Amino acid sequence: MKRILITTSSFDASDNPALARIASAGFEVMLNPHGRRLTEDEVTELLDNDVVGMIAGVEPLTRRVLTGAKSLRIIARAGIGLDSVDLGAAKELGITVSNTPQAPVAAVAELTVTLMLDLLREVSAADRDLRSGIWKPRMGHLLSAQTVGLIGFGRIGRAVADLLLPFGCKIQTYDPSYAGDVETVSAVSLEYLLKDSNLVSLHLPYDESTRHLINDERLACMRAGAWLINASRGGLVDEAALARALSTGRLAGAALDTFEAEPYRGPLASLGNVVLTCHMGSYAIEGRARMEREAAENLVLGLAAAGLVPDAT
Repeated sequence: MKRILITTSSFDASDNPALARIASAGFEVMLNPHGRRLTEDEVTELLDNDVVGMIAGVEPLTRRVLTGAKSLRIIARAGIGLDSVDLGAAKELGITVSNTPQAPVAAVAELTVTLMLDLLREVSAADRDLRSGIWKPRMGHLLSAQTVGLIGFGRIGRAVADLLLPFGCKIQTYDPSYAGDVETVSAVSLEYLLKDSNLVSLHLPYDESTRHLINDERLACMRAGAWLINASRGGLVDEAALARALSTGRLAGAALDTFEAEPYRGPLASLGNVVLTCHMGSYAIEGRARMEREAAENLVLGLAAAGLVPDAT
């Protein structure tokens, strides 16, 4: 029996019409048995010769993995980023790759603004204080008084800007492709953004050109006492350099939802001026439902194009 593999750490298969259509066409649907991000070896083992399509999370779909998946024809990524997929190898092997670029936008944007407010008002730190028996209100800052710099102004960057508008803060972006079409968002150079912004938030895809974009040199360019937020891709930040900047007080704080290696076990976890979350940007029930539904629909389209299920049209 031909099989479909779903590797996302969570997936609600109970109310998904496209997935039901796949099952009714005679495919066995397998869920991630580990309930977490898979390693390269684990996904290699699961992609046996009966798997023709998959709904993918952020596990490493390297050339080795794809070459070993002899029957794989379709990768439907549940999410935006494709940096975990060797797209060159997929193309060579005739594997179709898709993603769901709009589905997680609102959830990631809302988490980004949540992290900004948490840093400014020290909500997580106050929670830790109270649980430790310390009753001492923390003095914070108003978001309306800040200059927010968005590095990257694609779908999520624009959604963050929309959410920030009612607060009345100044918003600027560095993105070479930005056409300046949003009246309330200024286009600036990366150097100026780092120097001028109180809050710097990353909204870029990850590739070799953006790896460790935020390093010792660029952290030194940031305004003293600024905050850094990354709910985009972990590899954008040199985490050791960030830990140094936070430990010396160069930065007031940082909030990260993504990390270069996950689960994260690094030095940032020992610092009190950091908010850390476990790559949960898309984990809003409504956003996940849309993402899973669209990924399954993309999988059906790919299977139909490959002649593996009847074309509904």
